Amino acid sequence: MTDLEPLSPEEGVTRFLRHREPSVRDSTLQNSRTRLNHFLDWCEEVGIENLNDLSGRDLADFVAWRRGDIAPITLQKQLSTVRAALGFWADIEGVEDGLRERVHAPELPDGAEARDVHLSADRAESILDYLDRYQYASREHVIMALLWRTGMRRGALRALDVGDLHADDHAVELVHRPETDTALKNGTKGERWVYLGPEWFEVVDEYAATNRHDVVDDHGRRPLITSKYGRPTGDTIYKWVGKLTRPCEYGDCPHDRERATCDAVGSDGYPSRCPSSRSPHAVRRGHITAYLNREVSPETISERSDVSLDILYQHYDARTPREKMNVRIQNLP
Repeated sequence: MTDLEPLSPEEGVTRFLRHREPSVRDSTLQNSRTRLNHFLDWCEEVGIENLNDLSGRDLADFVAWRRGDIAPITLQKQLSTVRAALGFWADIEGVEDGLRERVHAPELPDGAEARDVHLSADRAESILDYLDRYQYASREHVIMALLWRTGMRRGALRALDVGDLHADDHAVELVHRPETDTALKNGTKGERWVYLGPEWFEVVDEYAATNRHDVVDDHGRRPLITSKYGRPTGDTIYKWVGKLTRPCEYGDCPHDRERATCDAVGSDGYPSRCPSSRSPHAVRRGHITAYLNREVSPETISERSDVSLDILYQHYDARTPREKMNVRIQNLP
């Protein structure tokens, strides 16, 4: 580990803003200054005088400290600035390298993320084609198949048990089980059966029979998606999906990066540093958009993906105006 040079929070913020000043607008710089002032207030309150001492646990405490005062989307924006600052401080040996990746914001309410951030249908099909050919019925294949085919949330994917597979119906059942740590976002109202069809159900069934880690979780249940330790956390699934959606996993890099030196690749890399990686929520948004483009009834999508029509149109519909027109054309006399 690199030896760190002492750096006070005040000096760290000053250095970061000075570094950013030539490359951003005045309004952006002022926003960064305002957001980092809250970080300085927290450092003073908890007695952090040297950024060398910052840990992942400290950052979790900071997130909890800010969360009570602001809306979730505002918190996300503030934490993006803190992450950028942590990355800069790591470069100048003021904090431990990789600390920025330990800033975990609470999951946003439906649609709070920008709706143009989504996985396109073409990219989703390319990923699935690659997995079907080279990693058939792997955990990665099943994660991508379930997220793209159903549009379910990350928490719903994590909640699935082996016993929730229904072979006769080629379907999976989503069940609200808060007492054993797998609550659905909308509680019992979010419980539903979701049809996969024979082809995709076969992929999931083959994985469960041959490639799933034979483990139980802390409550004695048999999770469908597993690590060797049991049921994965939501953050772990987030990282798996980020890795899965990097273009270099199944094709060429569109960002002119070399895998050997890219900081989004490898055991020490962070998938979120790839500009083209996508979150589970962005995959869900892409699924809904693709179904709307295929003229699937919004009511059907609403029930299948457990999202109200108002939220669907306001936050999940990432179609361009031209795509919306093309769908309307099909329904005109």
